[in-house]
Amino acid sequence: MEIRIPEKEALDILSTYSGANNYVLELKEKTKSKYYKLSRTQVDYVLSHKNIVPKVARKFVEIDPYLSEQLQENRLLPTPPKKIWVEKILVESEKAYHIWGKVIDADNLHAFWVPKSQIVPKQKQKDLKIDYSPFSHRPPMEHQIPAIESLLKNDMYILADDMGLGKTTSAVIASIIENNKRTLVVCPASLKINWKREIENYTDEEVVIIEGKKWKEGRFIIINYDILKNFHSFKDGSIRTLLDSGIERIIIDEAHYISNPKAQRTKIINQISNKLGKVWLLTGTPMTSRPINYYNLLKLVNSRVASNWITYVSRYCEGRQFRAPNGMKIWNVNGASNLEELRDRTQDKIIRRLKEDVLDLPDKIITPVYLELISSEYEKEMGEYLSWSDENQNESITIHLAKLTKVRQIIASDKIVHTRQLINDILEQDKKVIVFTNFTAPLMELHSHYPKNSVILNGQMSKEDRQKSVDEFQNNPKVKIFISNLKAGGVGITLTSAEAVIMNDLSFVPSDHSQAEDRAFRIGQKKNVSCFYPTFDNTIERVIYNILQKKKNVIDTVMGDISIEPELDIMQELFNELHNI
Repeated sequence: MEIRIPEKEALDILSTYSGANNYVLELKEKTKSKYYKLSRTQVDYVLSHKNIVPKVARKFVEIDPYLSEQLQENRLLPTPPKKIWVEKILVESEKAYHIWGKVIDADNLHAFWVPKSQIVPKQKQKDLKIDYSPFSHRPPMEHQIPAIESLLKNDMYILADDMGLGKTTSAVIASIIENNKRTLVVCPASLKINWKREIENYTDEEVVIIEGKKWKEGRFIIINYDILKNFHSFKDGSIRTLLDSGIERIIIDEAHYISNPKAQRTKIINQISNKLGKVWLLTGTPMTSRPINYYNLLKLVNSRVASNWITYVSRYCEGRQFRAPNGMKIWNVNGASNLEELRDRTQDKIIRRLKEDVLDLPDKIITPVYLELISSEYEKEMGEYLSWSDENQNESITIHLAKLTKVRQIIASDKIVHTRQLINDILEQDKKVIVFTNFTAPLMELHSHYPKNSVILNGQMSKEDRQKSVDEFQNNPKVKIFISNLKAGGVGITLTSAEAVIMNDLSFVPSDHSQAEDRAFRIGQKKNVSCFYPTFDNTIERVIYNILQKKKNVIDTVMGDISIEPELDIMQELFNELHNI
């Protein structure tokens, strides 16, 4: 049997080569000398690429700052080159181009490799002529226009504006303008109703929420992360329902939920997004605390920075490989490095503005977060109250209020899991938050969940202890959460370290909420304050919230502020609403 000798095969090919690959032609010329020996890499190159016809380019190609700085350093250039001249593309591999070109004008043409991730592609800008008149009843704010248009210009993109800037509204308007057959919204379960309401603000087309294992069809389909697995199969690589339904666009809300590539939800999102090629990611915390958590989001939107995992972690995560005691090689990627460069290299795939960068925002941003309560205890207590109320309509307001206390306590307790989610999202953005509640049990439960980074204030505390809590929150960077009774902590203190306020449950008095919001929004506050009202949409709480907002608006208009407590009026209106329902 004849023994194959790669070096001899390569030399035989070179001896008769008449193609257009300049690098192979150079090797052919060099091997005419009996003293020149091909390296193994050169041999492999000749054997692998002998039949590939180079592509003529003859143009300048923009390179990213990382490669630019490398070339400057390696070649001792006075300035970093912004572009390279590409005469030909000799060979294209999965991750790089072998180029016949030059870096500066003084060079002779020569062959060199350039990673694809370090060539800046020319952006194919879509010609946008947007008619915003269909949204005149709820027009986008000035700062939302660039977000809407950035989404529409890019099939794959990250909208990473700060909390309170209206990412949901921007994505909804963009998706309606895009006019796809079907749009899939993936979000945490607690935000599904919010998305449905926001979409219905702008269109009459059918919006459906997916629950459990039952699939529904609609123009907009909303599903939460936890049940994606019910409609997707990995076994044979097929996608049963998600893409069989004619979905053309996916919107991923709170996209930092899919930063872990090993999580099932991430694998599902990655697979369906890659298959569709049209995905918008929404998150106020694109990087969370470490650049490694940014990697999967960048990969999902085809950022050139995420084309190679090892390069990414080495450059931006202080990635280091070490050998574990069992002999396995393990990467430590928990660090952070070259963050300004990472920001610069990802600007083509992301838009991010902070509240302090935006001029058209109110100083205080009120955001309701609509939720759904599933509670047999609530149904029982509410049913008993309504039965009693029908027979005792002439009882005093005070007695009616007392009868509703148990119902409100159930709501406040069941709200905690959603409030914690809001808190966690705010902490991920390294912001401080105030949480108000009317009841002691939720206050203590929240404090027990965050024992190391929260302080409390309630009516039983001494004046000294109250001030200690305020000082700790204001001055200690490790104390991120201030949890307070609404009455005790809603007046008379300053908490300007906070950028967010959460009302875990509602008072019957509009002034309680406004005064509590203003613990953060006071003289000395240099940032906008976001106030969140998580509200159970299918309970008495929604009725209370609507009445409170209406009363607050009337009082604000007439008085300029809230200086009265119309509790009796609210209770009477509440009774009327309940009986009408």
